[in-house]
Amino acid sequence: MSKQTTIATFPSVDDVAKSPAFPTAMWRLEPHQSGLLPVAAGRGGPFNISWEVHGDGPVKLILISGLGFFKTAYQRQTMYFGHIHGSEYSVLVLDNRGMGGSDKPLMRYSTSEMARDILEVADHLGWTSPRQLHVCGLSMGGMIAQELAASVPDRISSLSLICTAACIENTTSFTENMMSRITMLLPKSLDRSIQYAAAAIFPPTYLAEPDNAVVPDESVPRCRIPAGGYGKFGSNYERFAAQETTKQRDRDGFTKKGFLLQLIAAGWHHKSPAQLRELGHKVGRERILVLHGTEDRMISTPHGRKLIEHLEPGRGLIVDGLGHAPINERTEWFNELLETQCSLGEKLSGR
Repeated sequence: MSKQTTIATFPSVDDVAKSPAFPTAMWRLEPHQSGLLPVAAGRGGPFNISWEVHGDGPVKLILISGLGFFKTAYQRQTMYFGHIHGSEYSVLVLDNRGMGGSDKPLMRYSTSEMARDILEVADHLGWTSPRQLHVCGLSMGGMIAQELAASVPDRISSLSLICTAACIENTTSFTENMMSRITMLLPKSLDRSIQYAAAAIFPPTYLAEPDNAVVPDESVPRCRIPAGGYGKFGSNYERFAAQETTKQRDRDGFTKKGFLLQLIAAGWHHKSPAQLRELGHKVGRERILVLHGTEDRMISTPHGRKLIEHLEPGRGLIVDGLGHAPINERTEWFNELLETQCSLGEKLSGR
């Protein structure tokens, strides 16, 4: 992980929380199915995974969360695929072990075990046909996606690896790397924690720009609209801060223990060049997308380039000016990119 940049002066958490838009930062998208599934029997469990399916269409899309994510982090994609296009897609979102509504067992987490958790949910839903699963993972979610695809390559219709890595490597000087790791683990106020995360995830220009979210309105199926509608924030930073504040104030859903256990899983994830080549061969290189940005300060750009080098995906994109969260930074473009990837997978699978 690379060094951080100093973020410009933005409103404090207290000021953001006073915004009329703050109570509406998390969208009330009603799932078509939801539940708590006991998983990992014989693997240290059972413990419960909180899951939701949005939409009831034939295309089965799994959005895998990154480090410290709640499933609501994908609300822009959930709305687009599972609600606006819910007759075409069924979108599975879930809280990985250690976060949100899922259990937080005290044990060694790994990306391979977290992938098995997700497969158990997919099996529970009956998503077991050959070449049925469209899998998209961001950051640590992309690491989990690699493990999921490696374990059941014949069930993968498309694989989208977003701002992720085969393993976390030091691409900076020793001093910069050590300072980054120390800073990440130091105790911080909520304001400082959110500023640190924002600077690592987003380009500074994006944070200062007006709120780019296209919020739900009455035209979005199965979405509860609050009195006065969903509000807009003054900047992209303010929306991110509102969502992070809401998450971190959830003392049951967001815990230091759960975060650190997920961090260990991400830090120890490893796929060798040979394993990546085998993954590309078994899944089918033409079914794979790798996307990374040149302004990603959470997982540096060389990690994306290495994935492209060894996977040789059908589509490998290094996008100038893009940070760590294209799902927010370039929502419309990203959704169309993922839509194209799903369409390709369906075509290659004869559907």
